[in-house]
Amino acid sequence: MSLGAFSISLAVKNIQKSLSFYEALGFEAFHGDIDQGWLILDNGNTKIGLFQGMFDKNIMTFNPGWDANAQPVDVFKDVRDIQKCLKEQGIEIMNEADETTTGPASFTVIDPDGNPVLIDQHV
Repeated sequence: MSLGAFSISLAVKNIQKSLSFYEALGFEAFHGDIDQGWLILDNGNTKIGLFQGMFDKNIMTFNPGWDANAQPVDVFKDVRDIQKCLKEQGIEIMNEADETTTGPASFTVIDPDGNPVLIDQHV
């Protein structure tokens, strides 16, 4: 099952300090708003999201409907279909996507070690 573009979403204490650190590693901000407390950074095919005050833990994030550059793709598996498939496999869904809607939606699953995995569709 294709989950879309992957990034790691980091819960940061000081977004400016984190930005400076990751810029020193060769990352560049290409999406987001530092004044709102979030940025998406890019270094080749690697994406890191910096989120200040939005999450308690770091989160693995997948974006159905987006390519690695956060650009819409024509064909993708809708977040609600992914959610249904995981439910059928007995995976517990946290913060379920409303299956009666279309368009942007998200849900979260927790892996066996307690790591959150966000499936977050923006299109």
